[in-house]
Amino acid sequence: MEYGILPLIIVALLGAIIGSFLNVVILRLPEENSSIAYPASHCPKCNHPLSWYENIPLLSFLILGGKCRSCKEHISWQYPLIEASMALLGLGLFLHFGLTLTFLAYFCFSAALLVIIVIDFYHQIIPDLISLPGIALGFLFSFINPEISWLSSLIGLLVGGGALYAIAWGYFTLRKQEGMGGGDIKLLAMLGAWLGWQSLVFIVFTSSLFGAIIGLIALRIQNKGNQTKIPFGPFLCLAALVYLFYSVEIQYFFQLYLNGQWP
Repeated sequence: MEYGILPLIIVALLGAIIGSFLNVVILRLPEENSSIAYPASHCPKCNHPLSWYENIPLLSFLILGGKCRSCKEHISWQYPLIEASMALLGLGLFLHFGLTLTFLAYFCFSAALLVIIVIDFYHQIIPDLISLPGIALGFLFSFINPEISWLSSLIGLLVGGGALYAIAWGYFTLRKQEGMGGGDIKLLAMLGAWLGWQSLVFIVFTSSLFGAIIGLIALRIQNKGNQTKIPFGPFLCLAALVYLFYSVEIQYFFQLYLNGQWP
């Protein structure tokens, strides 16, 4: 289905605005007793309250030259990157699903994954406030989701959480140390609920592969005697986003492989 330029602009603007809000969530959610609604947006360095024209997604960063108008300290590139990422995700989802309830649902799902990626990268935690409601919402949405059935969602959340729990238990049994946190287990259950059990092989394999590659690179460049802890959540989320957009192609090639028609 073809769309005019105006709907695409509106969706991109919506994505950028939501991305601006996600920056607030990313900054405040890991902090205990912190509200995402209060106080109003301000510079994290000097606490200067931001005027409306200093809080326009993407544009304000460019106009201000990436610096706070008050203290002249550099603004983190995270802010425009999150806004741009959400705008691009919104466009991709709109072109993929059209103006449907499925688009709106997976738009919220993608926003949640974006928050998890950044928080887990910086803090090595996956907030239960996102993953636990995400599991429930993914399963409830499956009853009206044309992409997957409720049974696929149910199996996905049970197998997703159970598979990572088994891996984590086996690693702990062999190495006597924790290799995967409970947040990753709940996250994969959430991904299974939203994307169905068919997604799990691709998500686990792809995230493990790239996680291992990044881990080996980190080991090569780290100082001797130090251990680099690589969060697994971002790899799970990125693999899930790839599957969300290319599930048909992935399942097609997987079927060819099972039938011995693809090396």
